[in-house]
Amino acid sequence: MSDTKTILLHVCCAPCAGGCVETLLERQYRVILFFANSNLDTQEEFQRRLEAVRILAQACQLELHVAPYQHQDWLCHVAGLEQEPERGARCPRCFSFSLTLAAQKCRELSCDAFTTSLTVSPHKDSRLLLQLGAEFENFAPFDFKKQDGFLRSRNLARKYNFYLQNYCGCEFSRKAVSVPT
Repeated sequence: MSDTKTILLHVCCAPCAGGCVETLLERQYRVILFFANSNLDTQEEFQRRLEAVRILAQACQLELHVAPYQHQDWLCHVAGLEQEPERGARCPRCFSFSLTLAAQKCRELSCDAFTTSLTVSPHKDSRLLLQLGAEFENFAPFDFKKQDGFLRSRNLARKYNFYLQNYCGCEFSRKAVSVPT
């Protein structure tokens, strides 16, 4: 009988997830990737990011599960917060949407725990993410930003030539940073 624990990693994008995967594998976890990003503003953006995650999964020989793209459901979840600035009240609602899906997938797959790659980004509030995650059973509170986690993720993104985006993914963040459509 193996003592290896299985952890589901909610993946926001391959550039962020690379270093997270490395950290989890170093800690002897069996890692399952879960791409759940209905916050992405277009199906095309969803597919671009998913393709990079598929490359990561293949490179690391990891199982990958993909939640359906349900942008309308996400929009309903953040309704009324469209005018909030980046890192405002909309972001925790968005995070909880993805964490809820990850918690459900964790239970469905009988994983020991789940966590999220969102904590690696310097643009995301790790303390907030860990606080939101603590509301779910089996959430593993990894702050992947620690010990140069973001730098390691970026280096792996360059190594694997992952698609690099310059906004979080929702139409509201696209407008905030003036990303052309």
